[in-house]
Amino acid sequence: MPATDARTGRTGHLADKAFRGLTQFFALLVALSVLGVFITLLVGAWPALEQYGFFNFLTTNDWNPVTDVYGAVAPIYGTLVTSLLALLIGVPVSFGIALFITELAPVWLKRPIGVAIELLAAVPSIIYGMWGLFVFAPWFSENVQPWMTDNLGDWPLIGGLFQGPPMGIGMFTAGLILAIMIIPFMAAVMRDVFETVPPVYKESAYGLGGTTWEVVWKVVLPYTKIGVVGGIMLGLGRALGETMAVTFVIGNSHNVSGSLFMPGNTISSTLANEFTEADGAIYTSSLISLGLVLFLLTFVVLAIAKLMLIRLKAKEGKAS
Repeated sequence: MPATDARTGRTGHLADKAFRGLTQFFALLVALSVLGVFITLLVGAWPALEQYGFFNFLTTNDWNPVTDVYGAVAPIYGTLVTSLLALLIGVPVSFGIALFITELAPVWLKRPIGVAIELLAAVPSIIYGMWGLFVFAPWFSENVQPWMTDNLGDWPLIGGLFQGPPMGIGMFTAGLILAIMIIPFMAAVMRDVFETVPPVYKESAYGLGGTTWEVVWKVVLPYTKIGVVGGIMLGLGRALGETMAVTFVIGNSHNVSGSLFMPGNTISSTLANEFTEADGAIYTSSLISLGLVLFLLTFVVLAIAKLMLIRLKAKEGKAS
């Protein structure tokens, strides 16, 4: 028996070492893949960066394939604006959906709503883009844009954001479509993390006389804030890199405008529209440079999210 136990222990130890080595290999493979993508983009972008300079490329607004002059200001601006709009619209809606499913909905209704949200996440992005172009944009230009211009266009500070011709397409429409696309992802993550709260915590709060909002604000959110932030960052990552849906509705214009109703473009939409037509080395390299900028932008966003999560965990440790 002791010999058998010794052999079993050695076998288990070898299995643990093999499993640890396998997982380390996969983790290293992911890191090497990311490094490989970065190196590939850097090599492809080098001719344009060498000609213009990385800083000049980031701060130039001209984009003219005829004269071989390229700058990334307009695509970066459009990417950031549409993603921010998507978050401003999508986060409150996602939070409300997750809160309703976990705290307010009757049992018979939770499952159908959850399935509907998951089905929305499965809809291809090109379908959202076609719906946005052929259905939403005409309705938006006729019924919503004129009202917003008349009622919000004269407001101080923010009035300029809602001025412009009611074309239906533009950065505001792209932000709305992106919000619709990221809501299912954020809502699903928030719902799952809300359901991890031990029932005894919420029951205790209700027993002390807390309202539903007080229980959510003082019990559920503090317990799940790390997961909620992760869900928001997941939605932001999807918004930053979305291509086809944005290409359909943003207008694809290399302009920087203070109005959200004017056409614009994003890094992804520029790549989708122009990569097949790039016939020169500098033109192609400039488009790859945009891909490199998007890669770095996404990396920075994810790094900031990771730092936020680390700080939240540190604060939890101090509080305890």
